[in-house]
Amino acid sequence: MDTLLELDLQFFAKEGPGGEKTEEPTQKKLDDARKEGQVSKSKELSNAVALLGVFAIIRSWGGMLGNSFMEMFNWIYGNFGNFNLMSNGDVSMKGFTRLMNTVIIQMILMLLPVFAVGFAIAVVVDVVQVKWKVTGKPLQPKLSKLSPLKGVKRLFSMEKLMELAKSIARIALIAYIAWTQLQDKIGMLYLLYDYDVWGAVSLVSSMVVDLGIRISGAYLVLGLIDLLYQKRKFHKDMMMTKQEIKDEYKNTEGDPQIKGKIKQKMAEASRRRMMQAVPKADVVITNPTHFAVALKYDADVADAPIVTAKGADLLAKRIKEIAKENDIQIVENKPLARMLYHNVEVGAMVPPELYQAVAEVLAFVYNIKKQGKAG
Repeated sequence: MDTLLELDLQFFAKEGPGGEKTEEPTQKKLDDARKEGQVSKSKELSNAVALLGVFAIIRSWGGMLGNSFMEMFNWIYGNFGNFNLMSNGDVSMKGFTRLMNTVIIQMILMLLPVFAVGFAIAVVVDVVQVKWKVTGKPLQPKLSKLSPLKGVKRLFSMEKLMELAKSIARIALIAYIAWTQLQDKIGMLYLLYDYDVWGAVSLVSSMVVDLGIRISGAYLVLGLIDLLYQKRKFHKDMMMTKQEIKDEYKNTEGDPQIKGKIKQKMAEASRRRMMQAVPKADVVITNPTHFAVALKYDADVADAPIVTAKGADLLAKRIKEIAKENDIQIVENKPLARMLYHNVEVGAMVPPELYQAVAEVLAFVYNIKKQGKAG
């Protein structure tokens, strides 16, 4: 009986809602990724430059380091008896421990400047790649990393395969360079018995440094290739789906529907305030059916009449109704109504070019009011 195993391809799919990532990353996503410590940089390049710097320094300071090494050797040899290495015919572990501690401390002090320079070079290369921005987010523990399912996915991911390929290429390259270098120098190694201590140390050190520089140079080429790969991979990882673009816009700019409702509420509130100002107007100028503009003139408040309300069609009809209810004079003047409606905002003063036309309307209204009072 045949057994069929179902393979869920989504197990290997990249995480992210909204379908395929086809959109360029937004600046906000790039900034957020940087805050999380996600940047496009090559550790291989930093290590290669640092390693090359270390071997270059060793070559430059080789004579000084060699002298320091010989001075340390002579000091230890000259003070050998002070370490009490023998006790009752046996090797004293206490004396041996003192000797090893002294050697280790001296070696650290001797090589510390070299490694410090190498570390500084690595930091500088990192800063050049991604610019300086300190963040502690990568050090914070994440529960998602403890998920066995996600751990299996990461284990068989393309990223892990690339890391494996880079490791194999690095080992193969180092082995090849070391083999070719030793083949050329193998004859000199047989002559070490003919050298004194200083000569033998100088020969071996020179061979090691030359080998290190060659390996570092080749490693540097791998680092540059890895940098190009990391930049391309980072850009691909930062790509966004259409849904992610929409969600980000909603989170930063606000939901368009909510913004529309807020705008509608604000317009309604503004309209209510405008309608409340109609009963205080001096006159309402109409088209007569399409436009209605309410004007108020108070010499103590402004130098010119102010538009207190305006509207078209149904809103114009409502303005006229309120004006009739409050005995506000309605004057029909089609050109003036159109000019005021299209060119003057609510709360703004009438422009100078309309002074004459508005003044004639207001004079007409004031005369009607005076006649009404006289009657």
